[in-house]
Amino acid sequence: MFKVFKNLYNYRELLKTNVKKEIRGKYKNSFLGVLWSFLNPLLQIAVYAIVFPLILKNTQENYVIFLCCGLIPWTFFSTAISRSSFTMVENGNILKKVYFPREILPISVVTSEAVNFLISTIIILAFVLFSGLGITKYVLLYPIVFLAQYLLLLAISFVVSSICVYVRDLQHFIGIFLQLLFYATPIVYAADTIPTEFAWILKLNPMTYVINGYRDIFYNQTMPDVTSLLILIGAVIVAIVVGYIIFNKLQKGFAEEL
Repeated sequence: MFKVFKNLYNYRELLKTNVKKEIRGKYKNSFLGVLWSFLNPLLQIAVYAIVFPLILKNTQENYVIFLCCGLIPWTFFSTAISRSSFTMVENGNILKKVYFPREILPISVVTSEAVNFLISTIIILAFVLFSGLGITKYVLLYPIVFLAQYLLLLAISFVVSSICVYVRDLQHFIGIFLQLLFYATPIVYAADTIPTEFAWILKLNPMTYVINGYRDIFYNQTMPDVTSLLILIGAVIVAIVVGYIIFNKLQKGFAEEL
């Protein structure tokens, strides 16, 4: 793993340039540009805010804020995984012609989506402020939750970006899996509303702890479960090491496959 940090330092300008390219490329030829970082989550929130309270009779108090704390982090999670799954294939021509540390590509995708997420967090803050809830001291723990999610995405991106080079169908399975995982994550519902016999599903889902963390900070305005988050960060660091080992082994055949 020391080699990774050395490569990232030596190619830090390339990493910075690639992150900027990923951010700009996402909104290339778009009239509204970066404003879509606000509009996309706002439109999704509007749909769910209509469907669940009005049609499905959800009685959750301040449901829009509750929804923001789940849907915006989920969008960061699902978009980063989807984009990182085909980043190697998408950059196949460059990979075959120019040498640079291949791990820069998935790291760039996750980091660019992290920037978009940080911008989108303004939406949560706006709803919290204008609703009258206000911001508490627990917002200082936001970086811990963010770090847990960022590291989790790095671990996943190393694996999916490398395997998808060899198994292109995996990209489609990832899309289906993310749809299923959406409903297995407490995004549009509270974790404590799930029947006891299905609670284990949420406990095995790392995004449960991430979303509960954001929700505790902004919605419940209580101390998040820092112990669970630190355990998650520890587990994810191990997953990053394993993910990079897989990535490093598979990258040797990228040129032939692409």
